[in-house]
Amino acid sequence: MTRTPAGDALTSIVLPAFELNGEFLAAAQDIAAPAGLTPAWWQVLGATLDEPLAVAEIARRVGLGLARQSVQRTADILVDNGWAEYVDNPRHRRAKLLQPTERGRETVATLRDDQHAWADAVGEEVGADEIARVAEGIARIIAASRRYRGVSDS
Repeated sequence: MTRTPAGDALTSIVLPAFELNGEFLAAAQDIAAPAGLTPAWWQVLGATLDEPLAVAEIARRVGLGLARQSVQRTADILVDNGWAEYVDNPRHRRAKLLQPTERGRETVATLRDDQHAWADAVGEEVGADEIARVAEGIARIIAASRRYRGVSDS
């Protein structure tokens, strides 16, 4: 069975999308490493800045294929290093909530300037309008793929 022109067009962006993901992870590594974080640690810690969350909720929000078990390992590392702490969950006796410590908040704050500088420079070079068009296209592709796979957008 041959693909349609639309299928060929979609297939042509798969490897560049993986390359873009790799580039984002490399940039995140460059930004996070001086603070002692990995991109995954930064991502999990960042998910808890607005409110304490259970590990399962962090895994759902963070997405990107991170399994609950890998988020649990990351949360434990963050706690062991003093960037986060577990607190009681009033809705579930066994599922503790993860929240950043003051040190964790300060660490994430130190990354902000470097992340903003990277985003501003890359965004300026590419252009806000082009990035908005790409973001819209990505959102449409994700939604169409999820519909095809029978997965909810929730």
